Amino acid sequence: MEFTEREIALEPQYYVPFLEMAKSYFSELSNNMIRDALSIAAEKLNGIQRYDNSPIITHSINTAMIVMKEIGLGRNSVISTIMHDVVRLGMLTAEEVGEKYGEQCIGILKGLNNISDVDPKVESDQVDNFRELIVSYSTDPRVILIKLADRLEIMRTLSMFPSDKIEKKSWESLNLYAQIAHKLGLYNIKSELEDISLKYLEPKDFAYIEQRLAETASEREEFIKRFVAPIEEKMKAHGFKYHLKSRTKSIYSIWRKMKRMNIGFDEVYDLFAIRIILDCDKEQEKAYCWNVYSIVTDFYTPNPDRMRDWISIPKSNGYESLHTTVVTPEGKWVEIQIRSERMDEIAERGVAAHWRYKGVKGSGMGTEEWFGKLREIMEHTTTESLVEKFDAKLSSGEIFVFTPTGDLRKMSEGSTVLDFAFEIHSNLGSICVGGKVNHRNVSFKEVLKNGDIVEILTSKNQKPKPDWLNIVKTSKARNRIKAYLREEAAKAASLGREELERKIKNWKLPIAMDDAVTLLCKYYKLRTGTQLYGKIAQQEILLTDIKEILQRNINNESPEPVRKPLAITQKNTQESDDALIIAENLSNIDYKLAKCCNPIFGDEVFGFITINNGITIHRQDCPNAQRLRERYPYRVQPARWQPAAAKGSFRATVRVQAEDSVGLVNRIAEVINRDLKINIRSMSLNSIGGVLSGLINIEVTSAQMVDAVIYNILKIKGVQKVFRVNN
Repeated sequence: MEFTEREIALEPQYYVPFLEMAKSYFSELSNNMIRDALSIAAEKLNGIQRYDNSPIITHSINTAMIVMKEIGLGRNSVISTIMHDVVRLGMLTAEEVGEKYGEQCIGILKGLNNISDVDPKVESDQVDNFRELIVSYSTDPRVILIKLADRLEIMRTLSMFPSDKIEKKSWESLNLYAQIAHKLGLYNIKSELEDISLKYLEPKDFAYIEQRLAETASEREEFIKRFVAPIEEKMKAHGFKYHLKSRTKSIYSIWRKMKRMNIGFDEVYDLFAIRIILDCDKEQEKAYCWNVYSIVTDFYTPNPDRMRDWISIPKSNGYESLHTTVVTPEGKWVEIQIRSERMDEIAERGVAAHWRYKGVKGSGMGTEEWFGKLREIMEHTTTESLVEKFDAKLSSGEIFVFTPTGDLRKMSEGSTVLDFAFEIHSNLGSICVGGKVNHRNVSFKEVLKNGDIVEILTSKNQKPKPDWLNIVKTSKARNRIKAYLREEAAKAASLGREELERKIKNWKLPIAMDDAVTLLCKYYKLRTGTQLYGKIAQQEILLTDIKEILQRNINNESPEPVRKPLAITQKNTQESDDALIIAENLSNIDYKLAKCCNPIFGDEVFGFITINNGITIHRQDCPNAQRLRERYPYRVQPARWQPAAAKGSFRATVRVQAEDSVGLVNRIAEVINRDLKINIRSMSLNSIGGVLSGLINIEVTSAQMVDAVIYNILKIKGVQKVFRVNN
């Protein structure tokens, strides 16, 4: 592949070391692509500077060098690192970069940009959530590794930043990024991030420990020489091939131990560890490590409580080593680590397990499984094929959502705006009418996504409803809604009992209250009086019906016989049952249309014989239909419309819910009036929280016409729901 040659819009001292390094890592083709990306980035970012007035692209170049050398990622990662700021600042899209350099760059750049948008709050109780949010954006493992390199470069140049940014970035690096590096076993990156953070967060403590380490450096070197001399002599006599490493504890680790144990610098006995690394075949590793352990303990006394055998039983993340702490005759404690070259190579490249063996607690099984999968693959895979083998997408069933003030909340996947309102506060959820997600008005049924910024809209007239239980996902929201409904049911029961007591007294019926309740519960097949009271309060059981039931019982009357209506006509030959015909000019029967369901021509209907008002016509799907059929089957009369009824005029009501936008009400009116030629009797639409809702009363000749109205309104852009309601 050939690329257009162009001069890089940058001083050579900024980019020459980077290109020289790239030559030693990549093929000529890859180098050409990297140089081309650098040229484009330098041109796009020309004139934009960092706090020290150096070109901003130097940050990308320095980060790319860390990505290459210290982490060991490939060409796509290097190119994505170079182009990150170009995409972040909106000069190119991730898709445009991917079209030129490969589609893998698209996912990497989108993940990096998502993390760049995260602005963690400096609060300890938010750390775990922010850390998990960052990981959740890293479905491609290279994203989190590049981000660690990005943060390390920032920390290395932190002195150029303003003081407020220095403090914030130090806190983030210490509490977020260092912990992620630790979990991935990137010990060197983790330690450097911690030390630099401590340098700015606790400058006096850092300077003190740094000075003491420098003062005691020569003393430690002399001690190590004396300590290992007898061990080396005996190992050479046994013919072992090996080399030694000594690792001084990081300044942050020393500081943390001093704080945790409330001790001084001189009381930190494990300032360093000595590592004995054996050159042997894998089959010999275990035996050789134990032989060396035996040699060490020939000269120094081990502390049995500090013995760790991760050779016989490796750690769950693959870490293998033999650790012991011994004491010299002078009483000085020294940590010894014995391992093979293979074990050391795995540990040193950060794949093995410093994350857990140092005791950093995980922030959730979903995240831990992700880290574990990444570590496992990195142990057995070259970086070039890492992404092809990585399929561990975070699947913990959790998302992370921001409040407008930057607080981060962990929610169940599938949670709605209403769930989020209850998560913030139970009272807020109870009066929620909608929300704004990323500054866009939505209903409270809107399902949230990872990283959404959510503002809750409320109304003092709102209250929880039973159907909210079908909307919410979280147990917290469900429990609060249920608790509210129980409270309301209890209030209703109290009102219902008072109403029943008052009516029985006013009716002057010779029956005790408790006997009346027992009788009514048996009649309505209810288990408790509380259920009866609630249905009375909700008018699901009518007091007029109760009076009739009680009177019949007092008079020992049997249920009244079925009374057939006066006007009955025979159905056609396909139908043998009698049916009431409903027509506009029906004069030989007293009937009316039920207000509870407002039947109109075309609805499937039935007649119900009332005590004093003739026959009431109900829709088959009337809210009261089931109750009437179950309790008064002898009063239910089949009915059907006469074709002549189609010439009549009926009123129907539809409820509309839509996004509040300019001109929407006019468009709805045009559809009904102009397009369908239907008369609008009244329209009452209100906007609450960006959601427009209300009722429209129309004049129609049939139910089919109502269906046409609903169908056509639903086609209007922004309309969410339209349905017919009972008047």
